[in-house]
Amino acid sequence: MSDQIVKPYGDTMNDGRVQMSFTLPISWSEAADEAARQLVAKMGFEEVQVVEGRAIASGFSFFVVYASTPHGIDAAAIKAPSAKAHAMSMDDVDAFVRERIGRKVRVAGACIGTDAHTVGIDAILNMKGYKGDYGLERYGMFETMNLGSQIAVEEFVRIARDRELDALLASQVVTQKGSDIKNFTALAELLEAEGLREKVVLICGGPRVTNLMASELGYDAGFGRGTLPSEVAAFIATSMEKRGLR
Repeated sequence: MSDQIVKPYGDTMNDGRVQMSFTLPISWSEAADEAARQLVAKMGFEEVQVVEGRAIASGFSFFVVYASTPHGIDAAAIKAPSAKAHAMSMDDVDAFVRERIGRKVRVAGACIGTDAHTVGIDAILNMKGYKGDYGLERYGMFETMNLGSQIAVEEFVRIARDRELDALLASQVVTQKGSDIKNFTALAELLEAEGLREKVVLICGGPRVTNLMASELGYDAGFGRGTLPSEVAAFIATSMEKRGLR
């Protein structure tokens, strides 16, 4: 095996051991355990063991399974650039904006669609910030609007046009049936239709968001778990300077 090919690690290096959990719409029994084992085996896993199986509701059972995968991946060949490329403090960002942009940056963030989870967007925008890293409301060279939750895509675009915003931060936590992808896509497409896309730095965020996924949806950047406010602020500032948005 090439040194670059990696497999999941469980008991020994590259043994391929994984743990997974899932629900089946069947009542629990020993036969249900066997059904779960055979299902995982059909997925291509080996040495399958059902270590937990129990009823969770009438006609539904939950399983925890250990198994091994025969497959590996060349991790060195994977390219997924991060949007967290610029290590800048709040003071660094303010100085950069003052010198390179020459005016305050107008930013708005919102949980779009029917999503009512504001913890993520609040961590980035609210003055207190996250993990000791101040939010964008505290930046001297940012005018920051936290629109809160359940903001319709159409309303977000209207505000972007009326307030002449420089950057939009769209957050989604709810992902059932791809609702996050649908809402992110709708926002990017409506900005394009309104002739605003090239005038704003468009960012999406959420626990399942990756920068690669965001770029595929037409966004400038995507920020996921553990993102600090200064990382978002630095990206906005450097992107504006690079694109000549002044």
